[in-house]
Amino acid sequence: MVFSRELQLCFVVVWVSSTWAKVDVESLQATVNKLARQLMLQQQYVEERIRSDGDSGVKQCRINNEGTKVYHLPSHTSKKGIAALHDHSNHIRTIGLGEVIVVMNGVEFRTRHNDYILHKPSTTSKEYHATEEIQFPDVPPEVTQKAKVEDQIEEMREWFKAWRDQNHTVRDYRQYFKPILCYMEGAWTTDAWDDIEEPFKSDRHWLDATSWEDLQNKIRFTSYNGRKSSLENYAYLPSTILDIINGSDPVFAQWNYRILCHPLTRDLRTNRFRIVDDLSPRMMYLRTLKDHGMSRRARFQLNPRDKGSWIDRLQQHYGLLDELMSEIPGKDNYGAQLTDEAFDNPAHTIDLNGDKVNTAYYHRWWKEVKPGAMGLAIRKRGFSDRSLFMAMTTQPRIAGMGLRDCKNSDDRRQICQNYQQKWTYAIPLEVIYLTPLSTWNPYGIEYKGDAETELGQTVTENESRYGGITSKTAYNGANSKLYNLTPAEFFQGRVLDSDKADTFRGSVGVLDPEGNVRALTSSGVRVSFPNIPGVGILRQRYPIMPLHNEGNPIWKELDSLKDIVMEHTRYLKMYRERPGGSEGGQAGSDTDATEDTKYQDGVTLMVLPATRSPPGPHVHWMDLSPSDVDDLKNGLPVTMITTEEYGHSHMIKIRYKPSLEQPFTMNRCDGEMACWDGHTGLSITEEIL
Repeated sequence: MVFSRELQLCFVVVWVSSTWAKVDVESLQATVNKLARQLMLQQQYVEERIRSDGDSGVKQCRINNEGTKVYHLPSHTSKKGIAALHDHSNHIRTIGLGEVIVVMNGVEFRTRHNDYILHKPSTTSKEYHATEEIQFPDVPPEVTQKAKVEDQIEEMREWFKAWRDQNHTVRDYRQYFKPILCYMEGAWTTDAWDDIEEPFKSDRHWLDATSWEDLQNKIRFTSYNGRKSSLENYAYLPSTILDIINGSDPVFAQWNYRILCHPLTRDLRTNRFRIVDDLSPRMMYLRTLKDHGMSRRARFQLNPRDKGSWIDRLQQHYGLLDELMSEIPGKDNYGAQLTDEAFDNPAHTIDLNGDKVNTAYYHRWWKEVKPGAMGLAIRKRGFSDRSLFMAMTTQPRIAGMGLRDCKNSDDRRQICQNYQQKWTYAIPLEVIYLTPLSTWNPYGIEYKGDAETELGQTVTENESRYGGITSKTAYNGANSKLYNLTPAEFFQGRVLDSDKADTFRGSVGVLDPEGNVRALTSSGVRVSFPNIPGVGILRQRYPIMPLHNEGNPIWKELDSLKDIVMEHTRYLKMYRERPGGSEGGQAGSDTDATEDTKYQDGVTLMVLPATRSPPGPHVHWMDLSPSDVDDLKNGLPVTMITTEEYGHSHMIKIRYKPSLEQPFTMNRCDGEMACWDGHTGLSITEEIL
């Protein structure tokens, strides 16, 4: 019976095939092409919709608790911490970071439990995803030359005190306390559906699937029934149709991400960070802002200016974060050199040198140099995405996109140019300060390498050793997952904000080379160090990840209201009706102001009308903040970029001369004595309220 059914099926197929042979094949192919293209455009629509909802950044943590108020539940912050951040300081290189939903350039995805490793892109290989271990700082010789461990402990505390105070004149801590910038990178890849690539190394988690299709099925099933991977090893990583070749062959792409770190080439002072006042995680535990700043739920902002003082102001363009991210390469790794030549208008750096941007490194700002007109126009990657950094690559496994750009010439001939580019995306996650504790080993504990090797397993001897205080139960040395080298007495007190996801213990027994049991604690990376006597509690990890919802107009409105309410004295003039019933604040006047108080609220300057044509009469505007005015009054020049008019901007160096009727003067324009289009000076227009 089975055989006859197979024959019948074959007969039907042959009959249908012979019947359809008369159908217009080209028409069918055209229909399939239109359907495939519509699917591709639907994905584009979804991404555009997500882009308009907010920035690239963290969106949501897994909900694992309830509460009577909505702010008792996790958002971008969980009970554990911002983005489910936690500790694995008993591991030599593992950084605790949980599952999280992220948006990157309109692509929304959900990660597995991350717990990433301290790796950086390769400095010697251009191979796809080649990485290297980040080297730990050395121990100051002033510590190791002490004969007694007690003396080493005291000296090491002095180095931590110098780092706390950021005082390198007492002890030059900058050689031994090294900042690294960790980031999340995402890209559309050409991986086949029957293959799967682990996005990045973790010694605790992995993608628990045999193929991309298997992973998608597991995500669909667990989304349907509300379950999860017990080990948190599933991730929702979407696929898409990225292109259609020859009108009929769809090109599929698979989204993937990874987390790496980059050792910064410069010192980054800790006063460049300030706590972000996220109210919902504060209300979750009713923490003051100061207490919240010491918790794992704290998120920090990096000062756009490379200064310790903060001025809340409109930031024009390039800032400190741009400088730091520009050190990080894309998929072509360190040393790559690429340029963006799209639309026959190369991307240039914003500075006056105006070299072409090395787009092999992550960036978001650039300028267009108008040929012939000598103007400049500042541009940013993306339409309205504050947090997105982008880099070009040549890697074959990254899905690219092409464009045939055609224009009509003056003689009505069509001139076409083909462009083919590949891009990856990144957002900053956190700055981690590596310290000498990573390598300080005053008791000479033997490090036995990878915990999975035969030698590494002798640390526990088939679990018979568990860090006890006797010679039979103490760990026999250290390995990659039991990395305990630091004398327990270096700290005093317990760890703040411990979590069940943490894997370290306060103090364990470890055998030294002579067989003595030493009380040690973990030497890996922590969110914050326990109390160091004479020094205090110091933070090691500074999360600076952006939030997706920060780009939403509702968030911006609520953030404005939050500042007005929480700092009502500072923003009293913003009230339409002052507290107590009096009228709201009004704009002041500088008519009778003294020189010290003139323009204390800032000032708007107009660049006087251009006198040359082309481009023709036009003006530009610049807003000076109170801090800009202070700098000018103190004799310092201030360089600003004007608004864009007639397709260009100017970079103006301003000086202040109080004896003049118009005291703000134009010292340089685009690095020259005068603007190319004939702007002759500056004029005060109105104060910034």
